[in-house]
Parts: sequence; structure tokens; C-alpha cells
Amino acid sequence: MESLTRFVHCSYDEHAEAILAIFNHAILNTTALYEYKPRTMATMQQWFANKTAGNFPVLGLLNEQDQLVAFGSYGTFRAFPAFKYSVEHSVYVAPNQQGKGYGALMLQKIIEQAQLENYHLLIGGIDAANDASIALHKKYGFTHSGTITQAGFKFGRWLDLAFYQLTLNTPFNPKDDT
Repeated sequence: MESLTRFVHCSYDEHAEAILAIFNHAILNTTALYEYKPRTMATMQQWFANKTAGNFPVLGLLNEQDQLVAFGSYGTFRAFPAFKYSVEHSVYVAPNQQGKGYGALMLQKIIEQAQLENYHLLIGGIDAANDASIALHKKYGFTHSGTITQAGFKFGRWLDLAFYQLTLNTPFNPKDDT
């Protein structure tokens, strides 16, 4: 890992192109995203608008050259009031930066941010064949909570979607109100 990295709150203007490149690499080459077609800048504009509207962070990790090497976010798990303390997260690392520990740093930051924002449950939907992501989540205390078999179809095969969860010690005073 490079000696100097720093976390930032990503914005559309500064980081959308780099995030788009990371997303599109994942779409075209992996099963990390169950999508077929590359996203566009218009898609990114809506994605950032949705994050802003939901008050959800988009956190990035920059290297010494101020290049985005990883990013992570979370958002609504299910859009019903009783799920307000649960969020589904995602972490992505630039393809040429994988294996350097950036995913771990990003996941740690996502966990910290979720605790600060008083969430109780972080949920990760991970392709069941993605051993690296599953190992990373287990390293940080996530437990397997179920698998939906044949949930997606991509690259000519059925994909199983495994769910991993981390229960946080927050919120301190949960309420039933909306």
C-alpha cells in the first residue's frame, strides 16, 4: 500500500468519472455487480443525487497523486420504516489497485461511518463465488446470514447471492417512529 492515502467525501464533480470507471470495469468483467451494460455519466448523476437525497455517504480513498483507488457507500436496505437502522453497503477498488489493502481500509471506514450515523446493521450482498470479498467481510466480523441461489444470471451461468451482516452496537435509543 502506498504510504500516503486519505479519505474524502466523494462528490459528483470531483469523483464521478473515476467511480464510473470502477463500476464499469466491475460490470463488464466481474460478478460484483449483477448488471450487463456499462453505466453512463447520467446514471452517475442520478446515483449521486439518490445518495444525497437519502443522506448516505460516498466515501473515497485517494493515493498520493490524489487518484481515487477505492470507494464505498451504503444506502437503503428496504424502503420500509422498520428497516431505518439497516443499510446495504458496497466497497469497490480500482482494478489496478486491488490486493493492496484498500478494500480493507474502505470497509473499516464504512463501518465507522455507519456507527457514527447510528445504524444498527450493515448488510453486504456478495456473489457467493467472490471468495476475496467474503474473506474480507468475515475478517471484520460479518457473518453469513443466508444465500439466495440462482438469484442472477450473468456470463452464461446462474449466480448465487450471499448475504453477510455486521450488527453494530448502535443506535443507543432506537425508536419505532418514522
